[in-house]
Amino acid sequence: MAAKLTLATGVQYIKGVGPKLAELLGSRGIATVEDLLYTLPFRYEDRSQQRPIQQLLEGETATVVAQIRTLGMVQTRRGMQMLEMTVGDGSGMLRCVWYHAEFLRDRFQSGQTVALFGKIEREQGRLAMRQPEFEILGAEVAETAEEPLGGSLKLGRIVPVYEAVGTLSSGWLRRFVHRALGELPAAFADPLPEELRRRLKLPGRRAALEQVHFPGSEVPLAELQKARSPGHVRLILEELFCLQAGLDLKRRRVQRQAGPAMSVNPDIRERLKQLLPFHPTDDQKNALREIVGDLCGGRPMRRLLQGDVGSGKTIVALQAAVIAIENGYQVALMAPTQILAEQHHLYAQQRLPGYRVELVTGGRKRAAKAKPEAPQFAIGTQALLEGGFQFQRLGLVVVDEQHRFGVLQRFHLMHKGRDGEAATAHVLVMTATPIPRTLALALYGDLDTSVIRQSPPGGLPITTRVVAQARSAEVYEFVRRRVAAGRQAYFVYPIIEESEVLDLKPALQMFERLRELFPELRVGLLHGRLPAEEKNTVMRQFREGALQVLVSTTVIEVGVDVPNATVMVIEHAERFGIAQLHQLRGRIGRPQPKGAGGKTSDAAEHSFCFLLHGEEYGEGARRRLAAVARTRDGFELAEADLKLRGPGEFFGTRQSGLPALTVAQPLRDQELMEVARDEARAFLDRATAEEQRRLVRQIQERWQRRYGLVEVG
Repeated sequence: MAAKLTLATGVQYIKGVGPKLAELLGSRGIATVEDLLYTLPFRYEDRSQQRPIQQLLEGETATVVAQIRTLGMVQTRRGMQMLEMTVGDGSGMLRCVWYHAEFLRDRFQSGQTVALFGKIEREQGRLAMRQPEFEILGAEVAETAEEPLGGSLKLGRIVPVYEAVGTLSSGWLRRFVHRALGELPAAFADPLPEELRRRLKLPGRRAALEQVHFPGSEVPLAELQKARSPGHVRLILEELFCLQAGLDLKRRRVQRQAGPAMSVNPDIRERLKQLLPFHPTDDQKNALREIVGDLCGGRPMRRLLQGDVGSGKTIVALQAAVIAIENGYQVALMAPTQILAEQHHLYAQQRLPGYRVELVTGGRKRAAKAKPEAPQFAIGTQALLEGGFQFQRLGLVVVDEQHRFGVLQRFHLMHKGRDGEAATAHVLVMTATPIPRTLALALYGDLDTSVIRQSPPGGLPITTRVVAQARSAEVYEFVRRRVAAGRQAYFVYPIIEESEVLDLKPALQMFERLRELFPELRVGLLHGRLPAEEKNTVMRQFREGALQVLVSTTVIEVGVDVPNATVMVIEHAERFGIAQLHQLRGRIGRPQPKGAGGKTSDAAEHSFCFLLHGEEYGEGARRRLAAVARTRDGFELAEADLKLRGPGEFFGTRQSGLPALTVAQPLRDQELMEVARDEARAFLDRATAEEQRRLVRQIQERWQRRYGLVEVG
């Protein structure tokens, strides 16, 4: 049969799909035949050993093909609706039950032939399956000999199981994949270099896809389940090779450009020393040394500065800003929230007297434009990206908490200079969310990395305790004593107002409640809906000590620095993730200023963080809170967070710029990520110009459409 499809063909042209189902598949990012083929099974079922009912053993997992004898909805003693079905194959009878299964009521009919796959149990002397996987076979048992790959797709083999797409079941997706493979050419373009495939003994692209979707009996089931069959390894390496090659091509493209010319003379070195409020840590010195090397190296800096909460990243960034300003350039710092931008602006004004430091946020853009002199240091939110604000000579871009921005936004800001000059601006990306190495390779593979692990001197140790809500009165009394001793405290809540759906304490209600509980204390309220001026006033009052207790939502998660605040109470802590709890806790235990206005600065004094949890306290929440209480090491917590949630949810949003990998998983495929990076770099080092152009075309045609990479070469 002549081939009718190509990898780029729209999925609607696969037999049986059509426009309506294509629209449904498109909602899951499956637009082409290639997209469908790279939507891999999430597990496999060994249906090669079909067993008569009479031979089934309790505790085993088995495949049974039988006819439906009886079925109906029944109600359990607890009032739960359950579908009960009895099947038979001539050798015996098997009871099958599905809970909460009203949606299955019309799927079955008496007399149908069904394939059932599940664990065998024994109930009151009868064999049974609970919640078995099933397929209605009927006339489709043989799955038509016309199918190009031949054989049944449901029985007598290892069967792939796909995540359903809306109303499209695993069986339908399996059928569409089968038809697509059958109508494709025998061979098609392969993005992996032939030499690499041969050296690593990898199967070809077509063979790998066939093996992963329809494995033969020669492939061990354990390898398939762990995504370590030869086909899986090949497809994972292909995806990661394309990613790493694209990132490395971007790096090489930047390295061919000239960066803003800078130097560091003795006067500048003296200014940098004067900036420091404390003696720098070795990590800070190393990070600054690497940044200075980039700024003075003749090529545009592209560097990621990773640092744990309170490790002193900001002062290093300010030192880099001073170098740029003293060399006649402007600096832009972009923060994800207005409150963080305002904190950076305040800190920069304090540490950089004599420099023109300007705040550029949504409400202040016009004031910035109206100023006769352009700022030397512009600090703001996404307002920095808008057309109304233009830089004259942008030399350094600092992006804070990069994962909260779309990956394209830092590129947009880099191009904000006059006459395209800023396309070569130095870029420093900062994050206080420690990123495990493999995830950093996927997110920031085009950047050099500096890491600050050490905390600056003067910070207070933090004791973190997990406390049941029933003991909240004891915690409140502890807060009262600490504030009476001259310290300040935070109370953090997950929501602003009462919800009819969630049984949570809201910040507004608890603000009033805490004012009643602490009539002798000055209590303030901060949340995201307050007008900007009111937020600024509340934060200023808390920072200056006019407020002793601050009731807040998570708007204080990053950037808020009040050294005298040494107690934090996080209510409904089970509602927060590890990273957010760690960031919130980072608001206390801050380095103490020299001469703290009469307040004690004894290094032995502790800060305290209380994680109050409600009655609904599941195992996942228990592990999260235990991890946060166990350690303050953000890198250790990041690893724990990644293992608990997986890479897809690590940042909470795809706005992070994390590539939407469909085959590879950074946590599972750490070793393959390293191999892909090394192989991509080695290939680009030795590739001819034509081989590089061919790879660029393949990445642009396939990878860029699916993952949003920009201008790889």
